[in-house]
Amino acid sequence: MSRADEIFIDMCKDILESGYSSEGQKVRPVWADGTPAHTIKKFGVVNRYDLSKEFPILTLRPTPLKLAVDELLWIWQKKSNRVSELKSSIWNSWTDEEGTIGKAYGYQLGIKHKYREGEFDQVDRVLFDLKNNPYSRRIMTNIYNFEDLHEMQLYPCAYSMTFNVTGNRLNGILNQRSQDILAANNWNVVQYSILMHMFAQVSNLEVGELVHVISDAHIYDRHIPIIKELIERKAYEAPKLIINKDIKDFYDFTVDDFSLEGYEAGEQIKDIPVAI
Repeated sequence: MSRADEIFIDMCKDILESGYSSEGQKVRPVWADGTPAHTIKKFGVVNRYDLSKEFPILTLRPTPLKLAVDELLWIWQKKSNRVSELKSSIWNSWTDEEGTIGKAYGYQLGIKHKYREGEFDQVDRVLFDLKNNPYSRRIMTNIYNFEDLHEMQLYPCAYSMTFNVTGNRLNGILNQRSQDILAANNWNVVQYSILMHMFAQVSNLEVGELVHVISDAHIYDRHIPIIKELIERKAYEAPKLIINKDIKDFYDFTVDDFSLEGYEAGEQIKDIPVAI
């Protein structure tokens, strides 16, 4: 069993056994049929992944690496908000009349800001500091821009990354205000682990630890039986992440530069209901 599977199983059991239910409360999300989408949740979940030892992808069920990387590059490399530029359909429910998600996610990362060293967007500022000032305690991004929230189709869930270099290892903290554990947990873990590997490689650093902080870690009511079945499945050893080591520029990475060696996983869960 991979460490990622252990972390996921323990987290799900904790939520199911001692989480707080929203039944009886007024909630914003609804199912496609209009029924209120209630959850059982835990506040302040913190999971730690040592990326130097394992690539944290679930084996209980497959996480589609290529699609996860495609969305990551859409946000962090293309800095896009146009849904047509994605290969997956996960943002279709939050698309506006212009085919975008508004001033959210990649849009925010692409806004340029003035610094003493020059003008950078948030991604380029991180890349600059990792190469020129790696031991800074100010290397971070934040896309929860209050000024633009009213023009976002969905407020950012994973909203902040803080990077910290210890010795020659790049560590990171992913802050997430809210997470649908079944639909999004490992998807986000895989994405930000890939981001850490990318930044480390182009900055001549070794990858270290990813710390994932989730303020509201929840399982939706219609996901509970799926989760219960999932965490009882057979798990496998973690696969090896293969990265094209020839890439030296963050903006040269493509989806095809990442693959997995020895990835075994259980059956995929299809047609997971999504609350909106």
